[in-house]
Amino acid sequence: MTFSVWAPDRDGVVVRVDGQDHDMTPVGGGWWHSDATGTDYAFVLDGDALPDPRSLRQPDGVHGPSRAYDHGEFAWTDDRWTGRALPGAVVYELHVGTFTPGGTFDSAVERLDHLADLGVTHVEVLPVNSFDGPSGWGYDGVLWGAVHEPYGGPDGFKRFVDACHARGLAVLLDVVYNHLGPSGAYLDRFGPYFAGSNEWGPGLNLDGPGSDEVRRYVVDNALGWLRDFHVDGLRLDAVHALLDRSATHLLEQLAREVDALSTALGRPLTLIAESDLNDARLVTAREGGGYGLHAQWADDLHHALHVALSGETFGYYPDFEGKLATTLERVFLHDGTWSSFRGRAHGRPVDRERLPGYRFLAYLQNHDQIGNRATGDRLTATVSPERLAIGAAIVLCSPYTPMLFMGEEWGARTPWRFFASFPDPQLAEAVRTGRRREFARHGWGESDVPDPVDPATVEASKLDWAEVSRPEHARVLELHRALIRLRREHPELADPRLDRFRVEQLGSVLVLHRGDLRLLCNLAPAGGVPSGEGAVGAAAGAAVGAGAVGGADGALARPGQSRPGSADAGTPASGARDAEVDLGVAPVAVLLASGEAEVAGQVLSLPAETFAVVQLPGSQPTSVSRSARS
Repeated sequence: MTFSVWAPDRDGVVVRVDGQDHDMTPVGGGWWHSDATGTDYAFVLDGDALPDPRSLRQPDGVHGPSRAYDHGEFAWTDDRWTGRALPGAVVYELHVGTFTPGGTFDSAVERLDHLADLGVTHVEVLPVNSFDGPSGWGYDGVLWGAVHEPYGGPDGFKRFVDACHARGLAVLLDVVYNHLGPSGAYLDRFGPYFAGSNEWGPGLNLDGPGSDEVRRYVVDNALGWLRDFHVDGLRLDAVHALLDRSATHLLEQLAREVDALSTALGRPLTLIAESDLNDARLVTAREGGGYGLHAQWADDLHHALHVALSGETFGYYPDFEGKLATTLERVFLHDGTWSSFRGRAHGRPVDRERLPGYRFLAYLQNHDQIGNRATGDRLTATVSPERLAIGAAIVLCSPYTPMLFMGEEWGARTPWRFFASFPDPQLAEAVRTGRRREFARHGWGESDVPDPVDPATVEASKLDWAEVSRPEHARVLELHRALIRLRREHPELADPRLDRFRVEQLGSVLVLHRGDLRLLCNLAPAGGVPSGEGAVGAAAGAAVGAGAVGGADGALARPGQSRPGSADAGTPASGARDAEVDLGVAPVAVLLASGEAEVAGQVLSLPAETFAVVQLPGSQPTSVSRSARS
């Protein structure tokens, strides 16, 4: 076979194949080739045997030799798979290593029927590229084309994708092109791959001398996942850190080539960006002067929901207090407005007439918003199940593409913490110390922050699937199934036209106008919130009905701060408030409710911390009574 490598500044390169050295021949453009027979290989530079930057398999880790891999040998069974477009999707984010106790692709396959029954359409998988050590989030990858061996390697990932397609599930893969991890990042030994750095590590040279091949390195990697692994789309991590002053930005180049591949394959391929820019040009069509990506995460929606549900107002949350209705309508709260967290004006407005809502992903939780908290606590640790039910209803009845984080659908109580497993003891200690120092600046004690390199931290982050069968969790799961089913059965709820989407708020009541449907949420706090085991979600039923209020057992929001929703935070101990909503016309039906919603003529009575989805006979104005009755 022919071994190839790009090493433009080298006078000579040797490839070591199964222990035998072979001189390589320059073939132009900085590329070197050699024909040799064997399986395991490495490129020898300055006496060091280094893995192939374009390696497809690393059976012995990121420092060991690469192994030749033939994509044509895998027996796919998804010949009839025609893909899934993003409009109308429900996305489910998971981390392979903690989704199941086994932490492998094959063990994850055993839970795919659960996802299909839930009603999700797209499974978004956190990075599976090779990184140093057995356990980690995957964002410290260094060999982007090789699947992490402890998960099951390339064949394991293909079995997972194939099994998803057999159940009608599309697969989105999280990829990281904005930096490389701290261990095994040998690219700069081969050529001018790096240019500067960002807060996570060395960044790529995207616009300097030699950048054409570096850009090709990124684009070829992306196309390989979509073509060779049959992946249906990519989630592009932190694209705001991709520094590129070229006339054609890397993201636009990538979008062009992915669209071309989509045409060749005959199935939709999706690119979803994570961006801190609040700039919808990323998801504006190229014909309209944008980059042509298909969607992006919308963190402002998360922040507004988080503040409304939890009451937390530290960090980047203060600007979002009382801004839920505004943010839901505008997508970005910061659309040219002052950001106190950044100390400057930020963002630009979304053109609500031209851009559809499905181009923005909405979520209550994701890996970042949970895992980057000091203890990795989910919302179930601080927010009552009734308020979480309201949050789920808002996300799943919005014009945006809803996304759930693994376990959210049943109100999982397991945390999801930051963890790594670097074998180098000095690097491991640096990660441990850096994590604790970071949170010490915010008032956390050392003992409060879990050790990120302790294997127990990984184990604690694994989902407890036994929770699903417990009544309080089963009710939460049924609520999510019912909401997703309602979204599918009533096209108004998935209608992405933002210019037809209106949100009202008066006092504690939020009203989402969705065609002839209304989602009404009473965010007034209910009575005192008891703490204790089993307080996950007795009131999260999927039909009209009441239940007990739940809370968290020893949950911490922040040192010195009361638990949002707890009695000592100012929540009244009794006297939950019903809100009266004049619908303007007698509703046809209450389609779904999380509490005892009552209809009298055209007036809906909605208890505190409940929601209801009602169907009207025609579009009517909805007004909210200014008075509330106890």
